[in-house]
Amino acid sequence: MASRRQERVARVVRESVSDTIANRLNDPRIEGFVSVTEVDVSADLRNADVFLSIITDDEAVRRRTFMAIEHAAKHIRVQLSQRMTSKFCPRLNFREDSRIKNTLETFKIIEEAAREFKEKDAQMPEESDTQ
Repeated sequence: MASRRQERVARVVRESVSDTIANRLNDPRIEGFVSVTEVDVSADLRNADVFLSIITDDEAVRRRTFMAIEHAAKHIRVQLSQRMTSKFCPRLNFREDSRIKNTLETFKIIEEAAREFKEKDAQMPEESDTQ
């Protein structure tokens, strides 16, 4: 269970990293929609695991965007340190959050199954009531 201080630092990290990625990085490799879904801060506040969700259909674009963000980690940390009021700024470890990707894939499967069901239903001859 995270302490209040960890939660507060995690909130600042999340807001700062989100703002930096959205507004301060001018890297053409960053494509698609990038969202910071979760931040886990260590008990000593020295490390933060930052979970990113990169929403795009192209796996190559997803990898390229993630690599660009990892490449900009020092710049992102500098931006974060300007917002931090504590003595230390946590080291950022970026992780890809696949939960949203998995959810989107599940929705695609459901949509495909619903479409197939409608097609089969439309192809079935209607039952006539001869009684």
